[in-house]
Amino acid sequence: MKEIFWLSFASIVYAYAGYPVLLLGLARWKRLPVGKQDLLPTVSVVMAVRNEGHRLQRKLENLQELEYPRHLLQIVIASDGSTDATETLLLEQRDRVDAVVLATSVGKAAALNAAVQKATGEILVFLDARQMVDAPALRALTANFADGSVGAVSGELLLQDETGAPAADAVGLYWKIEKMVRRLESATGSVVGVTGAIYAIRRELFVDLPAGLILDDVLVPMRIAKAGRRIIFEPGAIARDRIFSERGREFGRKVRTLTGNYQLMQLAPWILSLSNPLLFRFVSHKLMRLLVPVLLLVCLCSSVLAGGLFYKTIFIGQIGLYGLAGLGSAVPSSKRFKPVAIVSTFVMLNAAAAMALYNFLRGKDKVWA
Repeated sequence: MKEIFWLSFASIVYAYAGYPVLLLGLARWKRLPVGKQDLLPTVSVVMAVRNEGHRLQRKLENLQELEYPRHLLQIVIASDGSTDATETLLLEQRDRVDAVVLATSVGKAAALNAAVQKATGEILVFLDARQMVDAPALRALTANFADGSVGAVSGELLLQDETGAPAADAVGLYWKIEKMVRRLESATGSVVGVTGAIYAIRRELFVDLPAGLILDDVLVPMRIAKAGRRIIFEPGAIARDRIFSERGREFGRKVRTLTGNYQLMQLAPWILSLSNPLLFRFVSHKLMRLLVPVLLLVCLCSSVLAGGLFYKTIFIGQIGLYGLAGLGSAVPSSKRFKPVAIVSTFVMLNAAAAMALYNFLRGKDKVWA
């Protein structure tokens, strides 16, 4: 039992700290620079939306503010069987937007496929309706394509609170750590996934997405890495989003993302084979985190079964941490105390991972996002 405990504990530490430290050491030993230039290729902004009438007008205004020559910029938006004002808004903007109106909902992946068919740009830039994009973002993305080894470029998602200030809570801290990992992956080769809110790829590298796919922002770059190109993280291409203040919304968003990782391994099993050049990074960055809920349970059970005062103390400590997480959930104001916020977020993330596995096993991975 003692060996099982320490093996599980070491795996948890590796998932959240060991892998970033390994990347940091690799980055200090050998960095792979990107040959950037201020390029101006033709660009097609591609979006798939469904019942986004309440925020689409603001998004369209945001797209008009992008600092990119208008004669080189195409905007393609697919409405996936929307039943609100989305289609009307798109048709009113037909002089500035190439609209793809789908009569019935076919899912985000199929809607993106339809939009890409209408795209004419050398570079495809994928955006979501919810986030606002900073004006220089497109030029920051396209500069990386001056390097022929680059096939995809991820932008940076900044999470903000209700006032527009950078998120300072534990979710914001988790996202900062995640972005640090992506920067290190980029500096030493390729990132495993891109930011779904803003990323760009070379047009010729796009392959139609499988129906029902949740994580285009992981499958697309993985395919590009398999084709021999790099996937880069570009912190100068910024999209801004709000952390959900409604109870449970952030949990639901995380469940969807983690469910998508399970779905991805089913739709593209080659990702777990040696034909994936990013196999080690995928296992370290994605798969290990999916296993943490199981590892936490093993740590809890093995510590109580190991016997002895030392392991009994560890068991009590684990119960205490879960008690702090319960306090954070029951009394949200207690999260103002940093340890409560951090433990609550850690437990929330792993509860989401457990729920994602449950959803996938029950076939509840068919969601629109």
